Amino acid sequence: MARTPSTMLELGTRAPAFRLPNAAANESLVSRSDYDGQPLLVMFICNHCPFVIHLRAELIRLCHDALERGFGVVAINSNSLETHPQDGPLQMAEMATLEGWRFPYLFDESQAVAQAYRAACTPDFYLFDAEHKLVYRGQMDGSRPGNEVPVTGEDLRAAIKAVDAGQALSVDQRPSLGCNIKWSPGNTPDYYG
Repeated sequence: MARTPSTMLELGTRAPAFRLPNAAANESLVSRSDYDGQPLLVMFICNHCPFVIHLRAELIRLCHDALERGFGVVAINSNSLETHPQDGPLQMAEMATLEGWRFPYLFDESQAVAQAYRAACTPDFYLFDAEHKLVYRGQMDGSRPGNEVPVTGEDLRAAIKAVDAGQALSVDQRPSLGCNIKWSPGNTPDYYG
């Protein structure tokens, strides 16, 4: 299993714009601007990645908790359909429906949004404040498949709580680690190793 770390986009970066179809809601379009004035959690995930599967149950709880705090939450799948058809919109919709997701699951077919966020792996997390400035990027917690560390979401939960309380976050943040985003042939970004 390949292990790819997140790129750790510079803190303070404004959330790149997106306008993507929500596979979990009849392809309705969702934009970053839909969340103006709200803190926003953006995460890059996919259906098949063992790192995402490992933490998905806790991730859904964490996302629903963030929604209850008034945060915007979006999951984005940027994997290539050419190489990974099991991550396509139909499968995305099935999973989100089956698991009762209350947040959009967006499909980034062109992979332009992943590149704008400098996303490298699944899962890859980005937490923005109400002005959509990046305050946290990195791991959900220290658990990985096979390392026997419990999945708690402690790092990302602490960041969400700090934003909700109006507190500053430490800049000492650990990168996420997961499967590489499955880039379409000829579409691998220059920041990606």
